Amino acid sequence: MRHNLFLVCVLATSVAYAQKTSIKKVELAGEKIIVYYDLEDSNPANEYQINLYASQSNFVTALTKVKGDVGNEVKAGSNKKIEWSIREELGPFKGRLSLEIRGRMFVPIAKINSISAGDKFKRGKSHLVNWKPGNNNPVNIELLKDGQPMSSQLNQPNNGAFSLYVPPHTAIGKDYMLRITDTKSNDNVATSQPFAVTRKVPLLLKLVPILAIGGVVAVLGGSGGTTPPPDSGQIVLPILPN
Repeated sequence: MRHNLFLVCVLATSVAYAQKTSIKKVELAGEKIIVYYDLEDSNPANEYQINLYASQSNFVTALTKVKGDVGNEVKAGSNKKIEWSIREELGPFKGRLSLEIRGRMFVPIAKINSISAGDKFKRGKSHLVNWKPGNNNPVNIELLKDGQPMSSQLNQPNNGAFSLYVPPHTAIGKDYMLRITDTKSNDNVATSQPFAVTRKVPLLLKLVPILAIGGVVAVLGGSGGTTPPPDSGQIVLPILPN
């Protein structure tokens, strides 16, 4: 679809002293606008919260139909890119449009360091989770499955430790994550690496006692000199000579 769109002005704002953003190029690609920019910082360990704004809202509300080097935990570097789906955000748009990138130093509410990709948590048990707090604000802690909340603990202290209880009825599977959210800033969120939820007792161990009982019945049946009927469900073992 063709847009009667004119990018008449592209603005860039300084992030902080010794750190700045500079937009290098803006292009219209079908129903998307692509913004290329550099984010300069003498400390490569710093992370930023980057948002894109447009003149259609008088630069008040950050655009949401964006992806790429935008949002939280963006590191400094050159050749950064933001893709904005203008039709999804504004519908059929005609007229003049200005864009602006804004950034600020981002300190995450937490850095979860005790969960690695592929870890297994048993349901019906508690698991200690540790993280590095980013501030002292209370946090909400949620157990997610495929991005959807399964259980939550609200207004917990941001003290770097939490006993995560996995309820017994929790579905077994992968793609579980832990999400920690700043109660005073909903866009300050930390998520763990994906992990799996498993049975408290492995299924194989549950079957072993049943097989052992069957073996005892078979031995007792054989020692009495009688053979159980074929449909009795018992295992017939041969009688060995002394």
